[in-house]
Amino acid sequence: MEIREAVIVDAVRTPIGKAGGQLSTWHPVDLLGFALNGLVERTGIDPERIDDILTGCVTQVGEQSTNVGRNAAVAAGLPQTIPATTIDRQCGSSQQAVHFAAQGVMAGAYDIAIACGVESMSRIPMASNVRGGTGPFPKSFRDAATLKTQFEVSQYLAEQWDITRTDMDECALESHRRAADATDAGHFATEVLPVPLRDADGNPTGQSMTADEGIRRGGTLEVLANLRPVMAEYPDITAGNASQTSDGAAAMLIASREVAEQLGLPIRARFIHCSVAAESATWVLSAPNPATRKALARTGMSIPDIDAFEVNEAFAAVSLMWAREFKPDPERLNPWGGAIALGHPLGASGVRLNTTLLNHLEASGGRYGLHTMCEGGGQANVTIIERLG
Repeated sequence: MEIREAVIVDAVRTPIGKAGGQLSTWHPVDLLGFALNGLVERTGIDPERIDDILTGCVTQVGEQSTNVGRNAAVAAGLPQTIPATTIDRQCGSSQQAVHFAAQGVMAGAYDIAIACGVESMSRIPMASNVRGGTGPFPKSFRDAATLKTQFEVSQYLAEQWDITRTDMDECALESHRRAADATDAGHFATEVLPVPLRDADGNPTGQSMTADEGIRRGGTLEVLANLRPVMAEYPDITAGNASQTSDGAAAMLIASREVAEQLGLPIRARFIHCSVAAESATWVLSAPNPATRKALARTGMSIPDIDAFEVNEAFAAVSLMWAREFKPDPERLNPWGGAIALGHPLGASGVRLNTTLLNHLEASGGRYGLHTMCEGGGQANVTIIERLG
């Protein structure tokens, strides 16, 4: 069987809202539906040609339950003949949606698919889906892995990789600076769909949100250094050097090159590599490093071959751990800022990071980009793309 080439036609996202902020009055089904419609309208694709919609969402309970991807497509008014499913690979859920869509195209199962993701952390707080019965971790699991908070794991990884509190605070400050500079330069305008704002009752206010809400300007190391740790026993991990809880949605149209050419669709990039790896379920944030080693080994590529890297800033310790091992040019790592500044709407972040990576490659003239992120359970996906547009 011939393996077809999977390409990115286009990708969009909403601005990222702070928890309790401007997007908190949007139902997540409608927020994702808004992104889906924006993608369809921008590409001009006949929605009847879409073979599947694959959606990332982490906290699949309440308003995000019952297959939020299918619900969003129906609520958006897309043809109800388009199937959809929802995926949970924790923070990498929509990155995995991208992989499944691309792999489906490569295998010939799809001609055209949408990978997307959504999370409203304002309306559906993180971990609100763990309630019920005796919880998700029975004794058999706890016998195989020790349950630790992400704050403890971040502190452990920082100590293992000789990363200081100052290192993490400097990373956070730089994330905000880069995100602010990219916003001011208009870089995110190529990917952000302005979202009409709604009041507490869901009625339009006549205003729109056009930029990410969490970027802080004018910060200093002194301010960050004075923040108290989230938990006293892990003194280096603060709200300032960790990602923000956020609301947002993102969507990407993926097609076979042949079909895209036949339909006259733009071809912005192609997928070089999609993989996933896992490590310790105890030290749940460490897998981006072995996942990257695996991806580089399988592709024969090396760090100097790659022009930009998006390593999710779930915690500064994670991206710095990755940088300690792989030693990229610092200007190529999260060049437009990361989740510390922009926010981390869990289920949407994978597509958001891939979208920003593609736009940065186009703006900078780079050719190859790599994206990875830590995921609950000790896993990590890696995506490598090649810019073609």
